[in-house]
Amino acid sequence: MSNTTTLQHKSRNQAEGSISRFMERHYRHFNALTLRDAALSYRDHINKGGKMFLAMAGAMSTAELGISLAEMIRQDKIHAICCTGANLEEDVFNLVANQTYVKIPEYRNLSPAQERELLERGYNRVTDTGIPQDVMFHIEDRLKRRWREAEKTGTLKFPHEFFYDLLLSGELTAHYQIDPENSWLLAAAQKRLPIYVPGWEDSTLGNVYAATCMKKELKPGSIRGGIEYLMHLAE
Repeated sequence: MSNTTTLQHKSRNQAEGSISRFMERHYRHFNALTLRDAALSYRDHINKGGKMFLAMAGAMSTAELGISLAEMIRQDKIHAICCTGANLEEDVFNLVANQTYVKIPEYRNLSPAQERELLERGYNRVTDTGIPQDVMFHIEDRLKRRWREAEKTGTLKFPHEFFYDLLLSGELTAHYQIDPENSWLLAAAQKRLPIYVPGWEDSTLGNVYAATCMKKELKPGSIRGGIEYLMHLAE
């Protein structure tokens, strides 16, 4: 092990120790105690060789959960994930376009006119964050090529596997706008982590796939769907 790697592991262990000590000292009652007990149970479960299956709803990728989740994946503390189609694609959007996002601090109080103004400026709002539509088109074009090739060769894949292929190809490397260490989907791709995305069609790129099929540019069966996801999970 190199000196740099040794120092990184030492720093990581010290950080984990300090967080644990902080929780032991301060998280004594109510929800804080519940959180501490859950963390201890999680640690014991992993240390005994157990596996952790993460269910992730909402738009946690845009909330930048990858900052912590990617490292958990690398450390083998997460072994499979079930997430929304939004979380799948939004981690990639964040990876290549984070610096062009806009913050919307008063998002709860936006008027219809303000919502329209955001849309006309080319942003899709995800809670307090405006994601530029350009990044969606950027990723859409690259995925469409893969969808067509899969249909042509008869090599059908799950939705997340197309993202894995895109990330591992290196095509996006020049476009990174955050540290790739903070992309949970990239970490998952490198581990070939099983991911389950029920209802993937109800996402931005799922809508794109459906629209492409409606235009007769693809056939609906060219991507493996929810039934096969569930069968895979059961197996």
